Amino acid sequence: MELRGVYVPLVTPFAAESLALGEPELKALEALAHSVLDEGAAGLVALGTTAEVATLDEAERAAVVEVCGRVCRERGATLIVGAGSGDTRASARALAGLTGADAALVTVPSFSRPGERGVVAHFEQLAAASAVPLVVYNIPYRTGQSIGADTLRELAALPGVIGVKHAVGSVDQPTVDLLGDTPAGFAVLAGDDPYYSALLALGAPGGILASAHLATGRFAELATAWREGDVARARALGHALAAFSATLFTEPNPAVIKGVLHAQGRLPSAAVRLPLLPAGRASVAHALDRLAALGA
Repeated sequence: MELRGVYVPLVTPFAAESLALGEPELKALEALAHSVLDEGAAGLVALGTTAEVATLDEAERAAVVEVCGRVCRERGATLIVGAGSGDTRASARALAGLTGADAALVTVPSFSRPGERGVVAHFEQLAAASAVPLVVYNIPYRTGQSIGADTLRELAALPGVIGVKHAVGSVDQPTVDLLGDTPAGFAVLAGDDPYYSALLALGAPGGILASAHLATGRFAELATAWREGDVARARALGHALAAFSATLFTEPNPAVIKGVLHAQGRLPSAAVRLPLLPAGRASVAHALDRLAALGA
């Protein structure tokens, strides 16, 4: 399975402006899924952090996966589902029963900080149990656990591990090392939106990008420009998209993205669930201005 291009980790639309338990609006989710695929996304990620997955109950999660899976099957697109936790046994059971997805996005164990040897042992168990291939989610900002290039190559050697969503908050030396010698069949996908262009320039085949809910075609265009060696176009577009992405993370994700999507009429509300709060008007307006400057 080859991972290439832009994958959009979909928000969960809610039906009403509510800080409590507004119901997921599945028709809006379906329309949003179709729209990003129409604009050039290679696939969708369901139940990622951007989906506010921690606030969804079991039935809501199942409904989100069903909608995203149906759209991807209709469109011949890839579906990646967020799964797993810091509990190795529970994660293995969940992954063994995962159906309707092409791959699972599994975060490095958080909070327990098991060390790099523990991370490898964790993924050995999950890869052996999983019904679908795994994409490791490397995001030290949230997990408190850094893993280096050598450990990522060790994970890449596990049967069924096909890539990493790499979101380390910079283009650091391990990132450069990994992209300079990436194992065959292992996709290093950009996971920090402002660094998407930089990772493409270093050889990444794509990214999992919350920002790509908006200007989806421009994010897809950037990957094509770097792949085709059109450096001048890629450089200019990459700088513009990085500046735009930065405006979407001035408040906790996905509040600003939902605010912009609502302003565009693509969501019935900008609601998020507590402990998140809706984005302020100034943040949404600034993002809309940047979006307009992109011509998207």
